[in-house]
Amino acid sequence: MTRFAPSAVFMLASLLPGACLLAGAFLGGVWSAAGLITMTLVVFLCDRASFAARAGPGLAKVQPLLIAGLHFTILPAVLLAIGMPGHLSGAETVLLLLGAGLFFGQVSNACAHELIHRQSRAARRLGAAIYVSLLNGQHVSAHLLVHHVHAGTDKDPNSAPLGQSFWQFAARASVTEFAAGWRAETARQRPGQLHPYAIWLGGAAFTLVTAGLLAGVAGIAALIAMSVYAQLQLLLSDYLQHYGLRRRRVAGGRTEPMGPQHSWNAPQPWSAALMLNAPLHSDHHMHPGRSFDQLYLDPDRAPVLPRSVPVMGALAFVPPLWRRVMDPRVRRLTGEMPRSSEPDTRPSASTETLSI
Repeated sequence: MTRFAPSAVFMLASLLPGACLLAGAFLGGVWSAAGLITMTLVVFLCDRASFAARAGPGLAKVQPLLIAGLHFTILPAVLLAIGMPGHLSGAETVLLLLGAGLFFGQVSNACAHELIHRQSRAARRLGAAIYVSLLNGQHVSAHLLVHHVHAGTDKDPNSAPLGQSFWQFAARASVTEFAAGWRAETARQRPGQLHPYAIWLGGAAFTLVTAGLLAGVAGIAALIAMSVYAQLQLLLSDYLQHYGLRRRRVAGGRTEPMGPQHSWNAPQPWSAALMLNAPLHSDHHMHPGRSFDQLYLDPDRAPVLPRSVPVMGALAFVPPLWRRVMDPRVRRLTGEMPRSSEPDTRPSASTETLSI
């Protein structure tokens, strides 16, 4: 029988690394490595525990706000620490940047993702602000208007076909996602309405200027490095969660509805809690309005990755190993042979409302 840990344990998974990163920014020393350790070794070890971290209903309101607050505290704290002469050694700076980059890529991104799906306009704006601070505001448009409409098809830049390596996927998706989101937003523009990309790009410029004011050229370089690292992890999550799983054409040339079989899932307790249950991806795509505490995994219908998201992410960095592990699993599920496809990113009408 599965033992369920209390909500406090679920919250600890995402908040502990943030607290360690703040300590690292202010105190340096061993604390510079603490954030990185809690995002790597601690996650690996706790994922092997025989419990499931359960998110109580109260967490859905509180935890994303706490994470957002941490995000907007850690980001300037790290930049200030880097810009302060003699405050950190070279090794401490590298460790702090790596830990912060992992936190922004896995925790901040997951929090922003949760918030942009909320009904509250204030929550959606907060989620968008997190993406903008990581120079990735366009992901809001692409995710809601393209990915959730076309996931598992060649029209979605963020759904990797069988046989495509992560590096091929990332190089293409980083460009085509931007363009697909732009086209989707332009198609729904009304006269006199501010184009969302003006907000995304203007917000990115404001963030870069602020980084420069806080820490000079080093701050700008650090912000760009952490943002690229965080964006790479977001692309990695999309790659893992949709690799090779395609929606079929049905009668009339339409695409079958999104089902549990169209997303990979990873229910390991600590990493799932770390990322606000984003690895329970099938249920999220079938019910995108559900808050993270309500997401559910049906292991009889939804494909499950052989290891946690962080472990599979490391495997995806080595394409031959990734394909050796994953391609046979995809073929057993779909009966498809390897192929290389060029995603069609032309947008269609969205079924989800986007108002920031």
